[in-house]
Amino acid sequence: MAIEPGDRVTVEYVGRFEDGSVFDTSDYEVAEDSGLLGARGEDRTDYSPLSFTVGEGEVIEGLETGVVGMEAGEEATLTVPPEEAYGEFDADRVREYDAESFEGMVGRSPEVGLHVHAQNGLHGDVTAVRDDTVEVDFNHELAGKTLVFEVEVVDVE
Repeated sequence: MAIEPGDRVTVEYVGRFEDGSVFDTSDYEVAEDSGLLGARGEDRTDYSPLSFTVGEGEVIEGLETGVVGMEAGEEATLTVPPEEAYGEFDADRVREYDAESFEGMVGRSPEVGLHVHAQNGLHGDVTAVRDDTVEVDFNHELAGKTLVFEVEVVDVE
């Protein structure tokens, strides 16, 4: 039976950038081979099939619409442009803060790579630290990127 909106689907997946490098996967061995392990302190149990209900917005649009029409056991490669994933990179979402004010807001000294949570609910990463300013990028880390997913439909309910 072909997948349609409202169906609960479970997929195994490997998410790659256009250059072939892996950014996410449900497969522990792929994560291990790609050097993804340890970045977040995860273990084997953190890698499992992804389940979502088609049409509920639980995953990015391109993945959700890409499985429509597929059936259990079917495999496909889905190429998802930024507008169907995490959006285009928006330069207006890169903000500069006074270094002293930043430390007062965050409670830590600024350093490149530091992940911050703003009071307005946004999440960002420090991308530059200068003498008197700190640059924080509030774009999603995958914004502006075309994503390529190798998916296998494991189950359809």
